[in-house]
Amino acid sequence: MPKMKTDKGAAKRFKITGTGKITRRKAFRSHLLEKKSSKRTRRLAGDVEIHQNDRREIRRLLGL
Repeated sequence: MPKMKTDKGAAKRFKITGTGKITRRKAFRSHLLEKKSSKRTRRLAGDVEIHQNDRREIRRLLGL
C-alpha cells in the first residue's frame, strides 16, 4: 500500500509544537483591520491550540 500524502492546505495552516500539540492561527486578522479595535486585533494575535475534537482529523490530514 502506498504512503499517505500530506494534505498541503492543512500543512500550511497547522504547525506541530515540540511537545506534539497542533496549533493554528486565529481568523479575522488578515485585512480590514482599520475598523477593528486595537483590543480586538491584539486578542486575535498569536497561535492557539486546536480543539481536542479536531485533533484526530488534523493529524490524519498532516500524515501523522
